[in-house]
Amino acid sequence: MWSERVERAEKAELVTELQASFSDAGSIIVARNTGLTVANLETLRLQMKQAGGTVKIAKNRLAKLALKETDNADMSALFTGPTVIAYATDPMTAPKVAAAFADKNQKFVVLGGAMGKTGLDVNNVKAMATMPSLDQLRATLAGMLKQPATRIASVLQAPGGQVARVLAAYADKSNAA
Repeated sequence: MWSERVERAEKAELVTELQASFSDAGSIIVARNTGLTVANLETLRLQMKQAGGTVKIAKNRLAKLALKETDNADMSALFTGPTVIAYATDPMTAPKVAAAFADKNQKFVVLGGAMGKTGLDVNNVKAMATMPSLDQLRATLAGMLKQPATRIASVLQAPGGQVARVLAAYADKSNAA
């Protein structure tokens, strides 16, 4: 009887932990991991961690309970059989890493996921995997904003430089004479 209470407390704690993680996640990916070795899963965990995400394996029933209490899209139909949950704060991280890992491992099959209240199917996850990350988009935007200012500065400097060269040429001519 006492061990049942401990087990229930542990399960409740796990559900609470998953709820917090899912609430903070920019995207959540659910995949089937039938036949993956422990080494493969550790590789996936390491790749996801390096990219800024997390990989969890939880009982499907507990994952469904955790998702009910969040604002994420309903993905409960994806939780059948052996599943892996990947999530990250950056919405592009989990899809990119999961899709890249699925390309290299046929036993890892992406089922779908959610990005906030938007549900994702397999094709949506693949499409997100090909999009640039938030940091890449910011860098591109900053480069685009900086580029016109650089061009304007060079255009404004060019006439002044031409006048200075003409004056220097006249000065050289008068010194030579």
